[in-house]
Amino acid sequence: MMNIKNSIELKLLTLQPQFLEVINESHKHNVPEGSESHFKVTIVSDKFNEKMLLARHRMVNNILVDELHSIHALVMHTMTMKEWSEKNEKSNESPPCLGGSKIK
Repeated sequence: MMNIKNSIELKLLTLQPQFLEVINESHKHNVPEGSESHFKVTIVSDKFNEKMLLARHRMVNNILVDELHSIHALVMHTMTMKEWSEKNEKSNESPPCLGGSKIK
């Protein structure tokens, strides 16, 4: 059985990314160990050229429709190569969990 992270990675390859990173951030939240409920995706693709942010997110959401039924949160950083270069090939940190975060 394929885990959700691998499924997300495999499906997003359809966007022919120059860079793709899928991080399971579930451990930052109040969920059982080993959960796959919170993900951060950074994807750089020419398919995003001349598309507004909302259109890019809709593209990703449409590709991941099955996975979105199984997860709680998906943080997306969708960029063109130009934007990625301007950000020194780095994405933003995910915001902290505000509801039910783990107490350390």
